[in-house]
Amino acid sequence: MRITTFLNHKTPMNQVTRLQEKLRPHLAWHGARLSFVAAFLIALFRVKTVNFSELATAFNGKAQTDSHYKRLQRFFRDYEMDYAEIAQAIVTLMAIPEPWVLSIDRTDWQFGDCVFNILMLGVVQDGVAFPLVWCLLDKRGNSNSTEQMELFNQFLERFGDRDIACLTADREFVGKAWFGYLLQDPLTPFRIRIRENHKLSDGQTSRKVRVLFADLQVGQTKVLRHKRRLWGHWVYIAATRLENGELLVVATQSAPKSAIADYAKRWGIETLFGIFKTRGFCLESTHLTDPKRLSKLLALLSLALCWAILV
Repeated sequence: MRITTFLNHKTPMNQVTRLQEKLRPHLAWHGARLSFVAAFLIALFRVKTVNFSELATAFNGKAQTDSHYKRLQRFFRDYEMDYAEIAQAIVTLMAIPEPWVLSIDRTDWQFGDCVFNILMLGVVQDGVAFPLVWCLLDKRGNSNSTEQMELFNQFLERFGDRDIACLTADREFVGKAWFGYLLQDPLTPFRIRIRENHKLSDGQTSRKVRVLFADLQVGQTKVLRHKRRLWGHWVYIAATRLENGELLVVATQSAPKSAIADYAKRWGIETLFGIFKTRGFCLESTHLTDPKRLSKLLALLSLALCWAILV
């Protein structure tokens, strides 16, 4: 059933009630809070933006638009959200099977003088990464190893007992400390892209990545036979030559023959960011600047993503 069909064939109050009942088994919230979330999600799919002024026009009920706008403000200002509960609801709603492929990445944009910089980790299912943990960085630019490890620790606190196939990440997520963290006990399998200018050692000589794979033609894939030393850690290295001539090089602690194919699943988090932003919910149109309020908005958008895919 398409969302538009759901909206067109139900009366306004039936829409809210029906969605509220679907959410109730997953969120132990007061009825009024569940009612708000249901109304928020329905309004979001009507106006296709998180801008409060537009959302307020699409809320059901006899109240004036100004009253709905104030209701939105009160929720994001006052309600304390349990993000672990939201993450568990996402996993349950989507029935994501194990082992999980995880993807970690960062997205940012600017609104006036305010810079939004979000570090997020999700589990990939059917080409989309479903958000499980995230944080708002109080700075511009790349995340560092400490921030990445803190985020992954949050994931482990909530889902440490899950079977992980691998963690995928782009070239921002590299370095001695980060690799050492993933390789410590309990080990986290990873498929992480590295740069062409990184140096690899076989224990005797050290050469740049681009030199070791200089013979690769477009479309060809090559796996180095033995582990190489990278930032003090021994890892397998696989590479392929992309259509634009660029090398895609992946470091992994195991299963190097599948490393390139596994890494490709990382794109699910790029799809997620597109859904959250210009190709979906227009997250960039929010006027929220407080990190706590923006984090609540991300939680509701995560529920909206689940509902959209399920419906």
